[in-house]
Amino acid sequence: MKAFVKVMKALSDPNRVKILKLLQRKNLCVCELQGLLGISQPTVSKHLKVLEEAGLVYFIKNGLWVDYYIADGKQSAYAASLLGNLKHWLEDSPEIRGMTDKIPFVRREDICKR
Repeated sequence: MKAFVKVMKALSDPNRVKILKLLQRKNLCVCELQGLLGISQPTVSKHLKVLEEAGLVYFIKNGLWVDYYIADGKQSAYAASLLGNLKHWLEDSPEIRGMTDKIPFVRREDICKR
């Protein structure tokens, strides 16, 4: 039951759901997520830590950046089930669509230069 509650708590925050919807489209670093969500870097990092601990996202070092991506579901059957459904959920949300439409225009090299 503990693993189930961890996944459900991770998905209880709208910004964490938005992060997952963005990562469904493309692997992103913290600064790219920050730019798309319009929230602070420490807040994005905290959200990613919660998602990681719930088995919903993984990360990999990529040069200067750490890229986050959707987990494969091997760590948690609950995470796998919810991630599979989340692919189809909220696709018609104007808020989600507005953020995902901006992904091609967000460049980490430009954001991290600031």
